[in-house]
Amino acid sequence: MRTFIYMVRHGESPKIEGNERTRGLTDKGKLDAHIITELLRDEGIDHFVSSPYRRATLTIEELAQSSGKEVNVLEELRETVFVSDDKIVPDKELYPLVEKLFSDPEYSAPGGESIMICQNRAILALKRILKEYQGQKVVIGTHGVVMTLMMGYYDRQYDLEFLWKTSKPDIYRMEFDKDELVEIQRLWKVQL
Repeated sequence: MRTFIYMVRHGESPKIEGNERTRGLTDKGKLDAHIITELLRDEGIDHFVSSPYRRATLTIEELAQSSGKEVNVLEELRETVFVSDDKIVPDKELYPLVEKLFSDPEYSAPGGESIMICQNRAILALKRILKEYQGQKVVIGTHGVVMTLMMGYYDRQYDLEFLWKTSKPDIYRMEFDKDELVEIQRLWKVQL
């Protein structure tokens, strides 16, 4: 019995005042969310699950509504906590931090979490989803690091180098036979 997990990385999001949980989508991010809806509309998605971060839920919300479904939020699918209080970290500081986290999976910045801790919590959530929705199609609204860690758990080619090549948004369909990964296929084509 095959289960399909659609990892939908959130669209472009402004890094302005507020925190990581409340960041929404830019105009481009909203347009891309509509393209995701069109791209996945005929896939026959059964369930929608998301990180609690607003940009992740907004990216899949239109698709869920067009399918007559609701988005269920799972706290365990949140992005890696990079620093305390979910503060927004500018890219010039975030990218070196992400490199350090991947090079030392047990390292965490003050108030943040390690890659190992993040991967463990995200994989537990993914395994629950695979068990609960076995034989169905599930969209997961997610983030770059968390998506990479979940995919990398099953196939080590999904690593930091892979993360740097992803886009916002991005879509990867993971096909499982029970809890064994069969295939990963990228569905998102970068829009020009």
